[in-house]
Order: sequence, then structure tokens, then C-alpha cells
Amino acid sequence: MEYVHKPENIQKAQKYIDIALEMGATDAVLFEIDQICFDSRTLLKCMYGCEDWGKNHTCPSRPGNPSMSELKEMFSRYKWGIIVHTHEKKLSQKISFKLESESFHDGYYFAFSLSDCGLCETCAAQCNLPCRNVKMARPAFHSVGIDVFKTVSQMGLPIFTLQDRNDPEQNWYSAVFVE
Repeated sequence: MEYVHKPENIQKAQKYIDIALEMGATDAVLFEIDQICFDSRTLLKCMYGCEDWGKNHTCPSRPGNPSMSELKEMFSRYKWGIIVHTHEKKLSQKISFKLESESFHDGYYFAFSLSDCGLCETCAAQCNLPCRNVKMARPAFHSVGIDVFKTVSQMGLPIFTLQDRNDPEQNWYSAVFVE
């Protein structure tokens, strides 16, 4: 069954979709909050599958970061946003920052992107230093308790588990929660 978006959200989102596509996104789609699939098991994949666990400022393991239930409550307060699909991590992050900035300047002052931070070659947290890019560092889509596979699959976007982490045809997803 195809999801039917609220007409007012379609109209509001089109500007951001157009920007994302102009910047090189493979896809940019509107989501409404009930399409986002929260699942706290994503934390298990972070804890026992990510080589960066505990090493980066945007990691859910860092002291002082909200719990999964707190994150779900925070993100559940949004109504809609944009999912950005690219084949490059840095491009996905660049586009999501632009969309966050544009929507903020359009009056959506709580706009927030999730883009899997890749701003620095080595995160300053690994040297026990403060974040070098605190205004731009953002957590990954999955690290806040969102099942990215289920979320984007139901929207018809491509995603698959990699057989080789150097596969050149990777799918990178970021999300900008707008309103």
C-alpha cells in the first residue's frame, strides 16, 4: 500500500527536495514521522558492529548523550522531514547540512539533520579533545534508534547489506527532521 502524504507537507517539502536533487542527491523524499521506524536494537549494531563505538563525539556511547528512549521522544515530536539518498557519505552530509540551514532560516528553528559525521579525518574525541566542529557534527541516522533499512525500504529506496565494505555502490542516507 502506498503512503499518502498530507498535501500541506508535500508543498512545504518540495523546496528542500529540489535543493537536495540540485546538489547531487540520488533521491530526496518527504517523510512524515509515522513513517520513521524506531527500534532500539540499532544500539546493539552500534555497540557490537561499529569500529568507532565510543571513539567519536557523535557516538551514542559518549557520556552525556541521551538514551534511546529520550532520543525517540525527541524525534517523535517532529511531523515531517526529508530523507536524502546519495552514494557518498560526505555528499549526504553536505546536502543534509544545507537542508537543515535552509529550513532553519525558513522559520523551522528545530530543524535537525542526522548524517553520520565525517567532518574530520580523526575525531577529536579519540585524543580526549573537544569537538572541532561542534556546530556541524551530527549523529548517524541509525545511532539515534532509527531502523534505516526498514524506514527507507518502505519508501521504495534502495538499501542492502554490503558484501564488501569497499563496494563502490554504497547507499548513504541522511535525514533532516524539519517540523
